[in-house]
Amino acid sequence: MTVTGNGLVTVSGLKKTFHRGGFEIKVLDGIELDIPRGAFLALMGPSGSGKTTLLNLIAGLDRPTAGRVVVDGVEITALGERQLTAWRARHIGFIFQLYHLIPVLTALENVELPLKLTPLSKRERREHARTALEVVGLADRADHYPRQLSGGQEQRVAIARAVVTDPTLIVADEPTGDLDAQSAEEILVLLGRLHHEFQKTIVMVTHDPRAAARAELTRRLEKGVISALP
Repeated sequence: MTVTGNGLVTVSGLKKTFHRGGFEIKVLDGIELDIPRGAFLALMGPSGSGKTTLLNLIAGLDRPTAGRVVVDGVEITALGERQLTAWRARHIGFIFQLYHLIPVLTALENVELPLKLTPLSKRERREHARTALEVVGLADRADHYPRQLSGGQEQRVAIARAVVTDPTLIVADEPTGDLDAQSAEEILVLLGRLHHEFQKTIVMVTHDPRAAARAELTRRLEKGVISALP
């Protein structure tokens, strides 16, 4: 379903409830959120507040109990599973706290992975992957395996993998949470560059006020409700 609107992402009446051991756990309770195209948004809140759940719903990794999510005019909550999988592969770039690189693949091969779902030739895929590694400053590490890289370098490879398809939206779940201060700073600088220089829309979950300060918009989740921070 196609929906018109001003923001890149519009979340309306979003609810998410889990059932565990006979108990109902309400994680999100009627979330309303608009994310402008080209924005860098930080989602903050205490542990268990639903930040990652909301991120996963925006990225089409999970289904809400109620409500809808519209991304770039497409109501993703109305898509079937096959449609949603194809949409995710084309439009979402994922950055995780623990990188999720495949240890038996080189940096270049890890970055190339999302392109295997596209009609690009092997040569074209390699060219795109090398360009993405250049963007994150790791062109000289293309043939290195994850075990041969530092944590910060692994995260930069993960970011290259996230942007190699030129996604509509980048979602980052605690991207600096497993890094030392210097590596975290390098990753935040890189995310800022993707935002300013490449006009990427980024939604970042973080508990770190220093990371959130790099975003232009900040929203706080607490007890399933979202609010703006001053």
